[in-house]
Amino acid sequence: MKVGQSCYHFSVVASRIKYIMSKTCKTEFSRKSFLKTALAGAGGIATWSVLGSCSGGSFVRGKRGPAAHSIPFNTNWWFGEATENSSNINFDDSRFEEITLPHTVTDLSWREWDPATWEKVWMYRRKFELGEDLSQKRAFIDFGAAMTAAKVFLNGKEIGENIGGYLPFSFELTDHLSDDGENVLAVELDSRFNINTPPNRPGKKTTVIDFWQPGGIYQIANLRIVPEIFISDVFAKPINVLSENPQLDVEFTVDAAVMPKGSANLNVELMDGDELVNSASATVNISKTGQTTASVTLENLEDIRLWDLDDPNLYDVVATLVIDDNAVHNYRVRTGFRKAEFTKSGFYLNGERVQIFGLNRHHTYPFAGGAMPARVHRKDAEILKNDLNCNMVRCSHYPQLVEFFDACDELGLMAFEEIAGWGMWLGDEVWKERVVRDVDLMVRRDRNHPSIVIWGTRMNETPDDIELNTTTRDTAHKLDNSRQTTGSIGGWDHATKNFVQDVFSLNDYTSSTDENGLKWPGLHPPRQDFPYLVSEAVGTLSGPSKHYRHIDSAYMQQGQAESHAIVHDITASDEGYSGLVAWSGYDYPSGNGNQFGGVKYTGVIDLFRVPKLGAAIYKSNIDPEVRPVIAPAFFWDFSPKSLPFEEGRMAMICSNCERLELFVDDEHYTTVYPDTEKFPHLKYPPSFVNLNDIDGSSNPELRIQGYLGDEQVINYSFSSDRNEDEFYMEPDNKEITADGSDATRVVFRILDKYGAPRPYIKGDITFALDGPATLIGDNPFAFEDTGGVGAVWLRSLPGRIGNIQLKAEHPEFGERSIEISATKS
Repeated sequence: MKVGQSCYHFSVVASRIKYIMSKTCKTEFSRKSFLKTALAGAGGIATWSVLGSCSGGSFVRGKRGPAAHSIPFNTNWWFGEATENSSNINFDDSRFEEITLPHTVTDLSWREWDPATWEKVWMYRRKFELGEDLSQKRAFIDFGAAMTAAKVFLNGKEIGENIGGYLPFSFELTDHLSDDGENVLAVELDSRFNINTPPNRPGKKTTVIDFWQPGGIYQIANLRIVPEIFISDVFAKPINVLSENPQLDVEFTVDAAVMPKGSANLNVELMDGDELVNSASATVNISKTGQTTASVTLENLEDIRLWDLDDPNLYDVVATLVIDDNAVHNYRVRTGFRKAEFTKSGFYLNGERVQIFGLNRHHTYPFAGGAMPARVHRKDAEILKNDLNCNMVRCSHYPQLVEFFDACDELGLMAFEEIAGWGMWLGDEVWKERVVRDVDLMVRRDRNHPSIVIWGTRMNETPDDIELNTTTRDTAHKLDNSRQTTGSIGGWDHATKNFVQDVFSLNDYTSSTDENGLKWPGLHPPRQDFPYLVSEAVGTLSGPSKHYRHIDSAYMQQGQAESHAIVHDITASDEGYSGLVAWSGYDYPSGNGNQFGGVKYTGVIDLFRVPKLGAAIYKSNIDPEVRPVIAPAFFWDFSPKSLPFEEGRMAMICSNCERLELFVDDEHYTTVYPDTEKFPHLKYPPSFVNLNDIDGSSNPELRIQGYLGDEQVINYSFSSDRNEDEFYMEPDNKEITADGSDATRVVFRILDKYGAPRPYIKGDITFALDGPATLIGDNPFAFEDTGGVGAVWLRSLPGRIGNIQLKAEHPEFGERSIEISATKS
């Protein structure tokens, strides 16, 4: 984390909205003590020495004040069910369980979650001691997110309440800290269903929405120490980026607990790595305690490099608060210079038309719900961008982890972020009030991310409410007029005349049935009165199956790839479509309709973040000069669910090659070409081949050669001989941080001798773990239930470094083991 970033993530915000309340700061505080450097479980504290000073309003490069101390507050929590007095300072929590954040309140498998196990009131308690002087400083507790309603107590006194499960919240601790001895921080977490907390709506409690919401403080927490007067927020907004004079408007907010004794100035540096690009200064007129907002503009930025999909260039903006010639605080954010615009003729990035090609993402994981560390969430962005070649992700249907957007910024993956909401209901005034609040908090938190190109300020699939949807649109525009707004509506509302957001987004599950009774997707034509984006398609509603699982027949799994190819081909046929963000990237736990065992199998990636056959059309969507791809959407496996297909059905091969040559046991079998007749608009159409006349009894091999012109650029081979199969197991990372929060995934499956996936494997896998880590996953793991593919996660233990070994054993394929290391941060 970069210096000062925690202020940005969890800044206390002022708002005109009546329910965003803050206690007015008094001029005189009873000053408390500062935290010990040896604060249990918190790690070291950065020095507070001022790095230099500035003279008046003039700017001196490198003379910056100290950034906020952001002390991890994730270890040494004690957790259990809340009782009447469990928030009291002297409550006996010896029967509680010691846990580390991020945390889910109940044990979870990868399916069949039971909301009754988390729908209770819980208590988290953490004790910490004081030591050093806190005079002229302030202390805040920052939480990334907690599901769903959190009351925070310090030393038995309630200091604040937050309702809502997807956005950060902070409370000031300064006046409530003990002068000496031990402090007790307690969080009473109500994880029960509450109709007035978006995205909830009337009905059968948790099953009324499409995704489970397991309780817990499922993101990290930090103790933040700042000066009495500090920078609480910076918005660095690039403007005129395609002109000869790009500029950067920097809006900043200063939070003052006392009146400054001298003049106040803000100095701003734009940095490209260690190189200063430009700087500017502004006077801050602090006329009262509380928050003051002002701005400064950096000009003469003609050599700026743009943030783009293939070159996501990022800059640092460092703001330094100078009071009476002393630099007292700095604050760092990242930004990227780019212009993103949805028009009636499509989407344009930096003046170039870009066809949106993306997927939706839920951020829930097997075994843990949302309680995974930043590394794991970042991996989802890497999969979407690097493996599936997506240029956009829609964060359905709630704001997601900040570090996920950090990864999108760095990778060049555009994001569509939306507020929490799902379903055909608009609530009472309290519910609506919280919707508007969520827009305010979401935009403030994430408006410095160049990857976010549009705000979803109308909740997913809600009916027209002109007053509310105008308010949410205007709230976003007031805070950030550099982005357009949208809100995904159901296909039944395609003709609505009451849409007030800037870009029309449709969840389109149009379909038709073929002569074999299979349902295939279609799309409405784009509207002519708005920029137009298809924000969902396929899913469980417009493809040949309601479920796409590794255990299903290969032909049905292939149907998912074909369905996604169909809708992307349609959106490429008319420039009125900005493109498509299809449903969905990942499977997700759900108790609402079309689920099987508590899981929605709509993803082209499974719960364990392993691609299905349906991902093939995404894998092949890349320039072959960058990476030639052959991605078969079938299994070369002559078991009952694989080949041969039913008579007349063809096998699908997704590739970016110009032609494919197929060989069976080294004998040329056939030549196939991209099916440009069925998919005339896709840049890299799939090919189809009849494999039904091949005799699988002799365990033949299949080799596919891909050509560009006369040059062979790729070779892909299969073996159907199961006697040569191998047990594969591999971690995503060789090292994790020994902070108790970090984790990495370990994938396991059975592969043929060429590395192609083998489906329909039976037998349980048992694990043995040695070293400073915990296993997040089922042990034993029922391989048959997942079709022969799965994953577990290894999570570090606080402060314990060393080698970690995971052994896995299968009754048929024997034993495999991997090693990783837990290291200091």
